[in-house]
Amino acid sequence: MLARIADQPFAWTPILWIWAAAALLMAVLWGVACRQKSANWVDFGWALGLFGAVLFLASTGSGAASQRVLLAATAGIWSGRLAWHLLVDRTLGEPEDGRYRHMRQSLGSHPDLHFLWFFQAQALLVALLALPFQLIASNPLSGITAVQWVGVGLFVSAKLGEAVADRQLARWRRDPANRGRTCRQGLWRYSRHPNYFCEWLIWVAFALLATPAPHGGWAWLAPAAMYLFVTRLTGIPWTEQQSLRSRGDDYRAYQRTTSAFFPMPPRDDPGPGAAVRRPAGSAS
Repeated sequence: MLARIADQPFAWTPILWIWAAAALLMAVLWGVACRQKSANWVDFGWALGLFGAVLFLASTGSGAASQRVLLAATAGIWSGRLAWHLLVDRTLGEPEDGRYRHMRQSLGSHPDLHFLWFFQAQALLVALLALPFQLIASNPLSGITAVQWVGVGLFVSAKLGEAVADRQLARWRRDPANRGRTCRQGLWRYSRHPNYFCEWLIWVAFALLATPAPHGGWAWLAPAAMYLFVTRLTGIPWTEQQSLRSRGDDYRAYQRTTSAFFPMPPRDDPGPGAAVRRPAGSAS
């Protein structure tokens, strides 16, 4: 029976539907962003696209009910909460994020046309990241396997770590004496981006949840893609450019002593003349 299950072809049609729906959603939000001159809507659209993908797959998937409930209880709650947070706290009534302001200024005389492709790239990313969700929703095996329980444990731990990092940073920023200075307390002592690290761990957890499914190996494309985007493309590089503009030498010193991504013990500061490795992984 397991051999027959493993021989089943992977169903790409739901992923294509998700891509089409995400592309339409991003086109609408791009129009809103053009009117408001705020690209913050792209972050909300990305999270909302993932939430819609989870709801669609959990309700229409061909897998066992236990697997679809597992998907909704983890990825559904996570993506729904993230979308609400980004809408209420980062988009509605908020000024355009400094990263996007800088991007807008560097795009020449027609930035909105360039942002169109940026919004659509996020729609494609939604479809790629929906791969583990599709695998979980189509898993015919009833019950929760040992690997999936490990994934659930990692998911909970990553969410707790992310909440702790956010709370530590918020407490630091509330103190007026810390204006212009970089937070080096708690998790921020060991990683310059513990929130991004915990977010990436969530995708590792989703891959673990999908691994027991037929073709489960495809799920690992999602954390691989997230690692690439966070460390090389739209995550850490943009955030660090903004931090350097706002905090200057203090943040440069932080870069020399603190790992960019993976939590590690801080190093001694070698001084301003030392080269800083690009944010890609262990220490920088």
